[in-house]
Order: sequence, then structure tokens, then C-alpha cells
Amino acid sequence: MDTKPGAPDPVVLGRDWAELAGKAQRAATKLAGSPASAAILPMQMAQDISASFGRFYAGLLRDPRALAEANVDFWRGQAEAWSGALRPGGEGGEKPRPKDRRFRNSEWEANPALRGLLHSYLVGADWMRSLAGKGELAPEDRKKVTFFTEQLIDAMAPSNFAHLNPDVVKKTVETGGRNLIQGFSNFLDDVLAESGHVRRADQEAFELGVTIAATKGSVVLRTPMMELIQYEPTTEKVSEVPLLLISPWVNKYYLFDLQPKTSFIRWALEQGYTVFAVSWVNPDESHAGKDFEDYWLEGPQAAFAAIAEATGQDKVNLIGYCLGGTLTASGLAYMAAKGDERANSATMIATMTDFADAGDFEVFVSNENVKALRAQLADKGYLSDAELSTLFSLLRANDLIWSSAISSYLLADKAVPSDLLFWFSDGIGMPGKMLETFMSAIMLDNALAKPGRLKLAGTPLDLAKIETPLCFVSLKDDHVANWETTYRGALRFTAPKRFILGGSGHNAGTINPPAAQKHGYWTNAAFPPTAAEWLAGAERHEGSWWSEWSRWLKERSGEQVPARPVAGGPLPVLEAAPGSYARIRR
Repeated sequence: MDTKPGAPDPVVLGRDWAELAGKAQRAATKLAGSPASAAILPMQMAQDISASFGRFYAGLLRDPRALAEANVDFWRGQAEAWSGALRPGGEGGEKPRPKDRRFRNSEWEANPALRGLLHSYLVGADWMRSLAGKGELAPEDRKKVTFFTEQLIDAMAPSNFAHLNPDVVKKTVETGGRNLIQGFSNFLDDVLAESGHVRRADQEAFELGVTIAATKGSVVLRTPMMELIQYEPTTEKVSEVPLLLISPWVNKYYLFDLQPKTSFIRWALEQGYTVFAVSWVNPDESHAGKDFEDYWLEGPQAAFAAIAEATGQDKVNLIGYCLGGTLTASGLAYMAAKGDERANSATMIATMTDFADAGDFEVFVSNENVKALRAQLADKGYLSDAELSTLFSLLRANDLIWSSAISSYLLADKAVPSDLLFWFSDGIGMPGKMLETFMSAIMLDNALAKPGRLKLAGTPLDLAKIETPLCFVSLKDDHVANWETTYRGALRFTAPKRFILGGSGHNAGTINPPAAQKHGYWTNAAFPPTAAEWLAGAERHEGSWWSEWSRWLKERSGEQVPARPVAGGPLPVLEAAPGSYARIRR
């Protein structure tokens, strides 16, 4: 559809409306035929959240004086915001303008009406946050009320409404409203798409194996749960001990192999490592019974023998990211119990091993929600990547839902050609059995942090029994695996260990090539009792944690040996990287 400035062509406009009518009919048909289980949250989970709010409201009503005082504060704040906004020069009692890209257009301050609206919104947002903290309420209820209050605050932002957003108003005038027609068309396209959620990245901008996930390598082993990729060396000599990358079982591995300039895998090859990577399957009905132990036994554990055959080395350096690190820690405890010494070292990036405080994820995890998901998945047997992606998006709604909706549906901007967003939209689902174990045992019971409580293939796991040298890498602004929580988990390990704190967040801080000279990192050889004490005694460095970590790993990687080419090597080449599993979307 045409969104260029100028008067609309009646013929083009008529064609566009006819196209929209056809799309709308197809979208309505699809929605009408969607099962109730297709909702963002299962009915039982929504009822659980509603019950928490019911107890919250009951608590407020038991203290009418506090509620009345809160209402007085609200109206006082509103009066100050509007009087200040409408005063000549716009100075007065309104709240300071937030450093928020939603309101970066100067019109939010230059226009008295928009300025008043913005600061009225900010006053209301603070009031709602304050109210969510009042009254007597159980901690688990408080977390749900706080989290979903933030969701409501995000949804109510004036920038989300076409007639209030100055960027949208300007473009609507310039295009004669054709941006809204195109935006509605984009919305219908998303409804009709398999994912069913707002587009975030240009799906045509990248091609797996060509412009992304394109580092040269081959699939050399395939199990029901993973494909093992071995990468072609880029140096004549390599370190003796190979490296195995274990990504989260809910993400495609190629976060570590985006474009060449940011590819961790390519960089590791250039440092002289022999690199292998686990590429997880995107499960379907046939994987319904697969559990936590299957991911280890048919994943990294199965990879060890293949790596030994390919390299002649029994020892392997492991590197796990996020849930891949949680799996790695569990696998190391299993190996320790079995007397298996093939793990030479292990690096755990943004990894939680203690789920006593799981942050915002806790709002989705309760005994009632486990039962709800079990009932929802009884027939299908797995949670799809699209369903998981929707839940993850709620954790950062402003960035992953609302900003994308404004861009696509109101401004009708073209989708962003972002490799990171392309990867984020290409997720992996989870088998029902695995999901239940993860939610009930690992998160609710925090079984991994309790010696012998969690079992893998019948073997009790105890993290304190691990003797493998460990390196923990966390990210200072991580919204998924809070670094103070990952540090607390690291304290439980008695093996030789060190802790590195990188700058930035969960994904951007992890993929931080040294050439970019961004974010910085902190080091401290000591392990004091708290994260705050560790940071107080830490030294900040410029650049990327990759280089610091590589210096640590080189000391544990043996001598230099001739490079090990994949082509013509001991293992059969099944297909070129990124393989088949990385291409599966549900």
C-alpha cells in the first residue's frame, strides 16, 4: 500500500479498502475458529491472577483511611501537573520529563495540552504503583498485582493512542491517513500469521545460513533433541581442548552466530578454539514426554562421544547461556555423581541456579498455574515457540509489544532489519513434561539449590559436589537473570570459580564483541557474601568480557595442536550449518 505524502488517489484507496476487507474476513474466520487455549494466558491462570487482585482490593477496603489519602494524593498531583503544564513557560508542579523514548518528540513538552497529558499520565502511573504496594497481601499476590499493574500502566501510555501521539498525527496528516490504512493491514497480516503477534523484525532481511547463522560448519550428530554442529577452523593451530556451546532450550543457538561482526562463534574460532554448538529441536507432539533429563542425556551428554571422536580429546570446555547454563550446572552435578570427568571447565553466562527469587517470571509460576498448563497441554503435548514468545514479551512490554505496535500499526513503518529481533522472533517451544518439571521442581521447589532434591535419570544432584573449574558471567542490567540472583547461586558452588560482571542486558550484554568497545565489565577475584560487596570491591574495565573470559579459558585449554577440519574428518557430515532443527518454526 502507498503511504507517500499527497492527496489519496481514489482508485488506489478503493483497491486498498477492498484488500483490507478480504484480509479482515480471513482474520475474523481465523479468530472465530481459534480454540480457547490460543489465549495468551490459560483461563485457569487468568483466574488465578484475578483472584490475587480480588484479595488486593479486599485488603484496600479494610483500610479506607489509607485509600482516601491515596485518592487525595492523586488529585493533588493531577492539579499540580495540569496547573504547571498550562502556566506560561510550562514551569511549575508537573513531574520532570522522563528519559523515555516514547516521549522523545519535543511536542510532548512544547504543546501545553500534550505536556499536561504526559505529566498527568506520569502522576497516575506513580499513584497506581503506590496503590499496588498498599494493604496487607501475601508476597506471591503482591508480585502479581505489581507486575500486571505495570502492564496496565504501559498499555495506558498516551503514546499508544493515534490521536494523542504527535508522531502519528504528523504522519497521518502527511499521508492523508494512508499510514492508518497500511497499519490496519499490517495488523491483519499479523493476525493471519502463524505467530499471531506483532511483527518486530523484517523477516525478509535475513536468511539462515546466508546472512545470519552463516559461520561455516556442519551438523555431525543428530538426536531426537539436538543437532551437534562442528565449525570449520579459521586458524592453522587450535587449542587442544574443544569448546561446546549450550544455548537455552527455548532459543535458537544462533544468538551466538548473528552477523559476522557480532558472531561469538566466529570470534571464538579466530581465537583458536575448536567450536561445537548444540542446536535444539523445536518440539512437537512427538516430544510431549521428553523431560529435563532427556535434554541433558540426548543433548550435551550425547555430544561428548562425538566430540571425542572428532578431536581425539576426551576433555571438553562447556559454555552454557541462560537456561543452557542451568542445564549445564545440572549436568555437571550428574557427571560428578557418576565419576565422569570429561568436563574440563564450564562457563555459565546469565545463569540462574537458585530460583528463590526468579523476578517477574514468578507471576506465571504457581501450583495453580502448573495445573492450568498441564490441562491446556494435555492434548497438544507442547507449548509452541509463538506462545512462549508472547509470555517473554510481557516481561518487557514497552520494548517488545507497544513500541512495535506503534511502529507497525500506527506509523506503518517498515519492520526493522535487526538481527537480534529476527533471532528473538525465531524461538523454540517446550514439551509439556519438560515445562511441568521446570515450573514445579526447578522454579517452585527451587530443587536445584537443595542437595539431592532434583534428580536426573534417577541420580540425585548436588551442586556442591562439582569439582570442575567454573566461570560465571552475568550482566549488570539483565532483566531475565538478575545478576545479584546469579551471584547468590554462584556462592553455592565449592569448585574453583571466578565471577565476571558484564555491562548492559541479557542479550546485548552477552553479544558484545571486543571490537565494539562497548559496555565494559567488572572483575573481583574474591567471593564476599553479597553481590553488593562484590561490586564494591570490583575493578571496572573498558571493552568486552569476551577477552577477559578467553584469557581464563586459554589457561584451561591445553597445548596448541593442528586445526581439525570438519570436511574429511572422523565424523560424517549430515548437512551444512545451521542444520534442519534451526529452521523449524511452529
